[in-house]
Amino acid sequence: MAVHDVECCDIYQIHEDLVQAVNEKMPEEDKLYDLAELFKVFGDSTRIRILYVLFEAELCVCDIAQTLNMTQSAISHQLKILKQSRLVKNRREGKQVFYSLADDHVRTIIDQGREHVEE
Repeated sequence: MAVHDVECCDIYQIHEDLVQAVNEKMPEEDKLYDLAELFKVFGDSTRIRILYVLFEAELCVCDIAQTLNMTQSAISHQLKILKQSRLVKNRREGKQVFYSLADDHVRTIIDQGREHVEE
């Protein structure tokens, strides 16, 4: 979309009361940065696929790799990013490491996003 395709006001007038009300509700800059970083994590289709797999069950890296037809190395790399972002958690059982969703918020975020793109 070119700049000239965006609708703009025909006059320049600031609505101070509205601007002030919005600024009072605006989260702090570091919180907005953290939110933007979180959404970047969702910007990778492999990570989205891993999250969908984990919607169904707690699985080890081997199982996730088999399900998605990918290498364990590739899955481990993406799981590290998901874990750093607190979207997944893991537990060790003997020589295996099992992954699951960190909490219900993860499913909610994905479900809301899917609803939005399907509108």
